[in-house]
Amino acid sequence: MTDQSPPVADFQLVTRAGDEAAQSTTYGIPLAVLAELTHRCPLQCPYCSNPLELEASSKEMTTAEWCKVMDELAEIGVLQIHFSGGEPTVRKDLTELVRHATEVGLYSNLITSAVMLSKARLQDLADAGLAHVQISVQGAEQGLADRVGGFKNGHAKKLEAARWTREVGLPLTINAVMHRQNLHQLPQIIDMAVELDAERLEVANVQYYGWALKNREALIPSFAQLEETNRIVAEAQDRLSGVLDIDYVIPDYYALRPKQCMGGWGRQFFNISPAGKVLPCHAAESITGMEFDSVRGNKSIRWIWDNSEAFNQYRGTGWMPEPCKSCEFKEVDFGGCRCQAFALTGSAGNTDPACAKSSLHAQLFMRAATEAAEEHDRFIYRNFSGGSVEGGEF
Repeated sequence: MTDQSPPVADFQLVTRAGDEAAQSTTYGIPLAVLAELTHRCPLQCPYCSNPLELEASSKEMTTAEWCKVMDELAEIGVLQIHFSGGEPTVRKDLTELVRHATEVGLYSNLITSAVMLSKARLQDLADAGLAHVQISVQGAEQGLADRVGGFKNGHAKKLEAARWTREVGLPLTINAVMHRQNLHQLPQIIDMAVELDAERLEVANVQYYGWALKNREALIPSFAQLEETNRIVAEAQDRLSGVLDIDYVIPDYYALRPKQCMGGWGRQFFNISPAGKVLPCHAAESITGMEFDSVRGNKSIRWIWDNSEAFNQYRGTGWMPEPCKSCEFKEVDFGGCRCQAFALTGSAGNTDPACAKSSLHAQLFMRAATEAAEEHDRFIYRNFSGGSVEGGEF
């Protein structure tokens, strides 16, 4: 999954029978939406952005339900759909979903671990109109990469699928989720992305909520590692200009100001979960006690975007406490990450501790430095049983 924030377009309010009266304020519908088709996945990545309580396959939306969703997305002005998971290729109807997206005029992107792909299936997806593929990697060599993903021979399968992607004529992005245990391989990962003929590489340091928060002690980099990463990325961006676009997301715990998470809560992004919940970000379900409307209800997606309590709770700047309320950057970062604020302070309405103006920021920085120095390296692997401590065979 990508941390990029889709752009926003302005559209008039669209309603359907059964909708309640719309608020007078309307918001731009995002140009791109993330569709999490399933939480099932053969990998067990310890930093997975899925919620700790994963949706069972019995709760997943059907082919017909997803097609209906895509009809509505196209109707209200969404231009792109990003098929994600879990692992979207476990869905036997993926080619059918891609074909329907093409038929209604949606640009489709596949975000995948790639370990279940064959060249024939990639060709089928391309023939159905798939426009782009993003493949995640866990390292630059098999031993470490397979250990991080908890999946034997996964790295080799990924490299093979990446080459097939280019052979069938699809553009390729490599997603590299970086942390203390694989940052030393970043130069090789950059070289690997070039060798695979990728157009883009996303160097995304782990963001700590959900499974990643559960594994923070095993993942958090040292400040020295971060400084070296900054140097490596800057040098590569300069050296590979025009060859490989490199996007870079630094770890919040060492930042001075919080990132503009998803372009601001309820401003530039929404995600649809496997069971049809419409979420302001892919990690929003980590905020316990918050209710999210579903496409399976009697409200349109547009109504949910404009009027639902969840989307409006932290939208804009009116909800902000001090020091955010008086901050000159409040309409730049929009208060940072609500999921991170909840994870670290117990309230999604508090200042994101990633901000240097938070009273907890220095404590957060020290916690990161301490945990990095302790070098606890065992993972808690992501699975439907609530996690398994590293040590068994995979």
